[in-house]
Amino acid sequence: MQQREPEASIKKAQAHTLATFAFDDVDDFAAVDRGFIGTLDDPKIRNEAGEVVWDASTYDFIQGDAPDSVNPSLWRQSKLVAKHGLFEVVEGLYQVRGLDLSVMSIIEGDTGIIVVDQLISTETAVAAVGLYRTHRGDRPIRAVIHTHSHIDHFGGVLGIVTPEQVDAGDVQIIVPEGFLEHAVAENVYAGTAMGRRAGYMYGAALARGPQGAVGAGLGQTTSTGDATILPPTLEVTTTGEKHTIDGVEFEFQMAPGTEAPSEMHFYIPRYRALCMAENATHTLHNLLTLRGALVRDPHVWSHYLTEAIERFGGEAEVVFTSHHWPTWGNAEINKFLRIQRDLYGYLHDQTLRLLNQGYTGDEIAEKIELPPALVASWSTHGYYGSVSHNVKAIYQRYMGWFDGNPARLWPHPPQPQAERYVAAIGGIDRVVELAQAAFDEGDYRWAATLLDHAVFTDENHSAARALYADTLEQLAYGSENGTWRNFFLSGATELREGNFGTPTVTNAPLIVAQLTPEQLFDAVAIQVNGPKAWDLSLAFDVTLTDLGRSFHVSLGNGVLVYVEREPDAATPLALTLSKARLIRLAGGDTDSDGIEVRGDITVLKQLLEVLDPGDPNFNIVTP
Repeated sequence: MQQREPEASIKKAQAHTLATFAFDDVDDFAAVDRGFIGTLDDPKIRNEAGEVVWDASTYDFIQGDAPDSVNPSLWRQSKLVAKHGLFEVVEGLYQVRGLDLSVMSIIEGDTGIIVVDQLISTETAVAAVGLYRTHRGDRPIRAVIHTHSHIDHFGGVLGIVTPEQVDAGDVQIIVPEGFLEHAVAENVYAGTAMGRRAGYMYGAALARGPQGAVGAGLGQTTSTGDATILPPTLEVTTTGEKHTIDGVEFEFQMAPGTEAPSEMHFYIPRYRALCMAENATHTLHNLLTLRGALVRDPHVWSHYLTEAIERFGGEAEVVFTSHHWPTWGNAEINKFLRIQRDLYGYLHDQTLRLLNQGYTGDEIAEKIELPPALVASWSTHGYYGSVSHNVKAIYQRYMGWFDGNPARLWPHPPQPQAERYVAAIGGIDRVVELAQAAFDEGDYRWAATLLDHAVFTDENHSAARALYADTLEQLAYGSENGTWRNFFLSGATELREGNFGTPTVTNAPLIVAQLTPEQLFDAVAIQVNGPKAWDLSLAFDVTLTDLGRSFHVSLGNGVLVYVEREPDAATPLALTLSKARLIRLAGGDTDSDGIEVRGDITVLKQLLEVLDPGDPNFNIVTP
């Protein structure tokens, strides 16, 4: 793939960034290095088949001054985040950083250790705990804590503890209220689409290098090993709740509906250490992640940061989180938390102020400016979230997709709209000509808009595709935001080389196994091809032997409905099976043993014939 060098306008913008911000401030670099003990001898982490699931060495190129192809601020952040190894936070509290997207924290108790957030994959979790034990001894794990319900904070758990240890009471699994439901539900409804877009967001198909992927701002990227889950043994439900774990007292603060729907903070008096989960990191976080999700609530987020300051701000001497490096010293902690609190509060309040004056989300995103005191803090920069897409998310949360202008109430979809724009402008060659002029002037946003219409009119127009890829590449070079950079470069890659699909699909059968029967039926319902099922009417009963529960399932008007009730002899088909066998059946396994059938099996076959699973290879930058 032939990549284009940065244009003069990009080089000028990078120089402006260097002149604008305090790049001589090296406090974060001192904090990142503080307490460093050692790292892996081999930075490549492999699965049992010998396949590499994480390779920290692929970011070794991030050294020295930023090249013209990377925003200097993002380069600075990537240098900080790429640092990997075991670190002492305070005596008795350690972190393993840079071995996955997230950070593992290890708290020493009276007889063993408590492991906080077990990364994405069992393989990286094993490596992280192994690194700790190499330097601190083979201490047994007494508990694991999942700070919240995202996979990079629990997926590796089965690499370091066993179900037998949990069942015997040797290891506790401690989670915030609602954890299990939210942990397994996120991918039930839009998982295929989220996975495809996550490939763009984390640059899964991109080469790593100065003109490729340099990191995602929150962490470098995601590991690709086996993700697992274990049911909790202790669910924390109340702010102020205290538990003693292996002799160490923890005081918990609930923070639901912030960065994750199920999330909590905790304070450890023994170490005067406050864990803020993922709600106070060294970047502006996402209110709406680019891979797709429900919009998060910045007002609640800000409130819980205020509550944390009030409850723990007088005592804490170190703050550590699920990503990035700690903050030490009581005064610095309070300053950091207040800046983070004010960041989310300001975006929320000012977006509401401006939308109530009639501005749309797009207009507010261009208009809003952060206060100088917030801009001066590196921790507010948009390396993962951004002011632009977070403001649009807040608008969406309160006002929805429609901006109130009736001309935008019922527009044509992208492809027919593109065809009409191209015709109105004078044909596709004229559109490319205008896009080239915009490109030459450094107006890459306008060039991308024009070329989007051109490619959606004729996806095989070679000049349009080539210039579109060049344009996205320049936008990537200038982006401070790591995920924006990855999106732009991924689009450029697909325009040049073709659709790369969903490069990394997490292998997570144990997470799927935690789905409730209701979630399983929902997962089937959203695969029903409505038009194919319009005239189909069917019903059957399902009895789950291991759960002692029964459901009546029916399909009519293209809608699958389920009700929990006892089987009815008049129902045409009854299936008796375990939940595990139901999961395999929902995945298309109709041939294996384990199903007791009474009645007409063609009812099930009729349902299976109208299922239309998601497409992990759907197009994004082409129609």
